[in-house]
Amino acid sequence: MSTDTVDIDSTDGTNPVIKREYSAAEIYAILPHRYPFALVDRIIDYVPAKRAVGIKNITLNEPQFQGHFPGQPIMPGVLIVEAMAQVGGVVLSQIPGVNGLCVFAGIDKVRFRRPVVPGDRLVMTVELLAIKRLRFGKMYARAEVDGQLACEGELMFSVVESAAGRPS
Repeated sequence: MSTDTVDIDSTDGTNPVIKREYSAAEIYAILPHRYPFALVDRIIDYVPAKRAVGIKNITLNEPQFQGHFPGQPIMPGVLIVEAMAQVGGVVLSQIPGVNGLCVFAGIDKVRFRRPVVPGDRLVMTVELLAIKRLRFGKMYARAEVDGQLACEGELMFSVVESAAGRPS
C-alpha cells in the first residue's frame, strides 16, 4: 500500500500530491523489468527529482543462488549494482519531461564492502547528482544491510526512445 502526502508548505491545497512510497505493483508500472530481473521490492522514500530509497529482500529462492555459490550463496555484485540502478530508474523516469526508456549507461567508483546473502534486506539509496538535457543522468548510489555499507558507486543513465513502450 502506498502513502501519499501533500507538500507541508501548502496552505491552500493547490500543490500536487507527492507520492513518497511505491509498492511492487507501482514499481512494475514505472520500470520495464520483470522476473527474474525485477530487483526492487518497494520504494520506501521518494523525493521527486532528488532521491529514492528502495528495498530488496534477498531470498534463497532466487535463481542466481543455484550457482553463486552452492553451499555458500552470495548475491552477485553485478545484481546489487543493477538493483541500485533500478532504484535510480525510478528517480530519473519520474522527472517531468523525461520521456523514453531510462537505461543503465555506466558505472564509476563502485566498491563492494560486504557480502549480501539470503535473509538480508538490501536498503538502496540513490541520489541524483546531475541531469543534462533530460537525456542523461548521473547518480550516487549506496546499498546497506543492517546499517552496514555493502556497495557504493556512481551510476550513469541514458534516456532512449522506446519503440515498444513499457510493458503493461
